Amino acid sequence: MGARIQHFDPRQVMLREDFEIFHYREPKSQGVEVHHHDFYEIYLLLGGAVEYWVEGSLYALEPGDIFLISPMELHRPVVRPEGKYERIVLWINKEFLESLSQGIDLTACFSAHPSGRINMIRPSETADPSIAARLFDLVKEYSGTEQGNLLAARGIFLQFMVELNRIAAGTPALEQREKRGSALVEQVLSYIHAHSGEELSLEGLAGRFYVSKYYLSHAFSQETGVSVYRYIMLKRLLQAKQMLLAGIAAGQVCYKCGFKDYAGFYRAFKQEYGVSPKVFANTRE
Repeated sequence: MGARIQHFDPRQVMLREDFEIFHYREPKSQGVEVHHHDFYEIYLLLGGAVEYWVEGSLYALEPGDIFLISPMELHRPVVRPEGKYERIVLWINKEFLESLSQGIDLTACFSAHPSGRINMIRPSETADPSIAARLFDLVKEYSGTEQGNLLAARGIFLQFMVELNRIAAGTPALEQREKRGSALVEQVLSYIHAHSGEELSLEGLAGRFYVSKYYLSHAFSQETGVSVYRYIMLKRLLQAKQMLLAGIAAGQVCYKCGFKDYAGFYRAFKQEYGVSPKVFANTRE
């Protein structure tokens, strides 16, 4: 469809204030660790054998599936080596999308998983399988060099989001999500989510779930792609960002998120996001 294939860009921050779209095709995955970001993401799988890990659940995707990821959700694609890995990825600034919601809530398709539902759309099972083709049109205009390309891209983007929300609203709830994750890892993740503000360690978690720390470490990293320590840190920093955005003082956030002292919190936050907690909070006011 004339869409331009791009070289994979490993960054996880947006450079534009509206949306960005990428069309990638590679012999094999470059590998992405568990991460989160402040914007919405729409992921269209075009080729390859992929499972998508989101907040402890693993979903099997088929080419043509569209996966929706909300801001602050920890996630990563798990790509097996069979076949070329091809996908279109659309990033959308949260404030920009909210500003376009007039008469229809364009963020509704990302809503936190209601009962029996996951944020996956299989166009072949909907009334309008052409929805995926809109993303090819969007890539073509977005990456074009003719006069008016970006204006045309914004028009296609708006039409795509309206159609996507209509389809999402009319898609029947899924009775059972396909999940192949480890029961142990799922239990550990649930515990971390519920107790992230408390003392947590590999040794303590292994003891609580009656397994060796070596077994837990291997099982956890194999499924999530990161160590137990790294995951706990990501979860705490994610919660810290949310609290800072809610106006809670950085000094309070530090201890609420399980850090022992502000110096350690400051170092971890700045290393992860490139700014101090207070600078982050001030830039979001």
